[in-house]
Amino acid sequence: MKNAFGGNMDIFEIIKTRRSIRKFSDEPVSDEIIDKIIEAGTWAPSGLNNQPWKFAIIRNNELKTKISTLTRYYRIVLNANTLIAVFLDNSLTYDRTKDCQAIGACIQNMLLAIHSIGLGAVWLGEILKNKDKVLELLVGSRELELMAIIAFGHPAEKGGKGMRKDAAQTIIIRK
Repeated sequence: MKNAFGGNMDIFEIIKTRRSIRKFSDEPVSDEIIDKIIEAGTWAPSGLNNQPWKFAIIRNNELKTKISTLTRYYRIVLNANTLIAVFLDNSLTYDRTKDCQAIGACIQNMLLAIHSIGLGAVWLGEILKNKDKVLELLVGSRELELMAIIAFGHPAEKGGKGMRKDAAQTIIIRK
């Protein structure tokens, strides 16, 4: 299967080889690539197709510096070429659990798209302890709720070896 940029990667290979990347080179990421990553996120499933996500794309170094003060992972934020803040738009919500699940699927789609084109990324959730401060810095709207920040760019490190439990360890019933 061809990815959005013409590369060939099997979906299982993409899923199994994706790793969290926390160090990035200075090489820029184009608007075209960022738009494709956002598009991948928007194709996630959502209940009633409400598509409850909104995004803020952050490249400005001054703004990244301010955001970095709100997380213990400040080095990752400062080092990333681009940040995407992913928000739940509460004005579009109909069931909080389903909408949060949709946001998770959206984030996963973006992470897989990023990996499939040879970039690296990490999903930052610890910053949620300061989600109101991030919201004030970025958009200020009380309709929006920060769900995560994705830090990404051209990787300056290889991902570690992934390990997962096998199916027998995770299936609790099969009738």
